Amino acid sequence: MWRTMVDGEVAKALKYVLECMSTAAMARTPILTLCPDIKWHMIGHLQTNKIKKVIEVPNLFCIETIDSIKLATAVNSGVEKYLGNKKLKIYVQVNTSDEQNKSGVDADHVNELVGHVLQNCAHLDLVGLMTIGAFDHDLSEGPNPDFQKLLKCRASVCESHCLEPKDVELSMGMSNDFEHAILVGSTNVRVGSTIFGARAIKK
Repeated sequence: MWRTMVDGEVAKALKYVLECMSTAAMARTPILTLCPDIKWHMIGHLQTNKIKKVIEVPNLFCIETIDSIKLATAVNSGVEKYLGNKKLKIYVQVNTSDEQNKSGVDADHVNELVGHVLQNCAHLDLVGLMTIGAFDHDLSEGPNPDFQKLLKCRASVCESHCLEPKDVELSMGMSNDFEHAILVGSTNVRVGSTIFGARAIKK
């Protein structure tokens, strides 16, 4: 099992909704017994029709892929309906590379989405911003400019909404570029294949 220490507790990131559901179901007995403080991070694209199933995952800590006002509103309503007065931590996902095959709000609309979360989503706790850098970036040329763009997005968000940079985390960097992301300022990295090996191809 991949385990990484975050604030002294165990965190495990899950990419796909069905994987999130099945892994958490298995975790009810063995993993939650051994690691009662485990934190599940949802890092895959989330469709609105899967919100209830994800929200009800035991020990769900946060969803890192909020990328639209519609999704933020739906998740907020789901948390209110199924978790009562609790708040769910979320990251706003930004498509910093402008690739059409990637999820994420474009950089020009980050402030609008963050403002909606802060003003209209009482059951969501904004933790920070998340991005996936362009896969074809040559690391020999230095840190991915997509990471630097996320830094600029954070600066803009903090200025527009009177937030401190230390209170807006940056989730960026994966197995192939996490060291570069950390140099740029990442506070959270997603390094599944480095620890688990390559994901099996689905048939």
